[in-house]
Amino acid sequence: MSLKLRLILLNFLQFFIWGSWLLTIGAYWFQNKGWSGTGFGAIFSTMGIASLFMPSLMGIVADKWINAERLYGILHLCGAAVLFYLPQVDNPQTMFWVMLLCMLFYMPTIALAITVAYNALIVDGRDVVNDYPPIRVWGTIGFIVALWTVSLLQLEQSAAQFYVAAGASLVLGLYAFTLPKCPPKLGKGEKRSLVDVLGLTSFRLFRDRNMAVFFVFAMLLGAALQLTNAYGDTFLHDFANDERFAGLLAVRYPAIIMSISQASEALFILTIPFFLKRFGIKAVMTMSMLAWFLRFGLFAYGDPGPGLWMIVLSCIVYGMAFDFFNISGSLFVESQSDPKIRASAQGLFMMMTNGFGAVLGSVLSGYIIEHFFTYPDQSKNWHGIWMTFALYSLTLAVLFVPLFKHRHTRGPAAERAAARLGV
Repeated sequence: MSLKLRLILLNFLQFFIWGSWLLTIGAYWFQNKGWSGTGFGAIFSTMGIASLFMPSLMGIVADKWINAERLYGILHLCGAAVLFYLPQVDNPQTMFWVMLLCMLFYMPTIALAITVAYNALIVDGRDVVNDYPPIRVWGTIGFIVALWTVSLLQLEQSAAQFYVAAGASLVLGLYAFTLPKCPPKLGKGEKRSLVDVLGLTSFRLFRDRNMAVFFVFAMLLGAALQLTNAYGDTFLHDFANDERFAGLLAVRYPAIIMSISQASEALFILTIPFFLKRFGIKAVMTMSMLAWFLRFGLFAYGDPGPGLWMIVLSCIVYGMAFDFFNISGSLFVESQSDPKIRASAQGLFMMMTNGFGAVLGSVLSGYIIEHFFTYPDQSKNWHGIWMTFALYSLTLAVLFVPLFKHRHTRGPAAERAAARLGV
């Protein structure tokens, strides 16, 4: 098997695991178990909690003591064991701790997968900028395939979705030990301090007012991302309780409808260089916030019947909302940071979005939905929920424009930054 195919399989399985349950755990939580919205918000916060420290900690371990591909395999094998156990959990409190343990094993594997792939391509004499993006797109394909698998097998409300994820994690854990070697690097070259590895040196960026504003809004947008992941599939499932929509395609296979979002995400990546060079980060980030407004607003007025076009359009808009925020934000951080702290600056960006932002969005959304939009019979006011989130995104856009004063300049710097990230 060629190196490219080996790395494609690595990325496919990496995100197949996540796609098996990320968008459908809400249906399992609410429709199968009937647990509270506040508790569900806490479940999604586990990804943010794990992202605050585990990727950096496992990076230190891989840098100093153990081959990255071996550590990667060990983490996936441990994650498989936890996923196999998840269906046995019978109360939301225990579910939180078990899911947190699962995320402590899974979240660092995202960064380790990149480390292993980059190292393998460089050792093989490949150009990472040209060769890695076509490999990475198979991760998105793996996520979509997992969604379709779970949906077509009608496992969206079933604990069996965790067995699907566990099986993939077990296969990937074993497969990881066959990947090209990625030995520890520290001790053979320049050493990095613990402070640098953890990305703490990048906090100096907060001294710049513009960068401080950017990171705060990155955190607030990271909160918006958790809302759509946590509640999109559950929203469509609830239409099954309405006889006007029961049996329709979007109600029977909501994960397939939601997978349009991931397909859109893959396509919008290709438009980022044009928009970023033509309009600049301020306009692109504002477009992202307005796209989040449309994402939630279309959900508020859509339905699986005559309003299905609004749900589909919402999924298409998601590609702009996600990519223009995540990837364009990374490009901006890359172009604005001192070369000596670019890696830690990217770590800070991920900490603010997937860490603090994820926790903020998960906890607050769970509380708001439980106390303001849940009826006594546990049904939900979905129109009110989505409109609240839409107005939240619109408020961010209105505040961002006057507060973020970055002036866009066109030139080769933006092209070099885009090339370094392989966009």
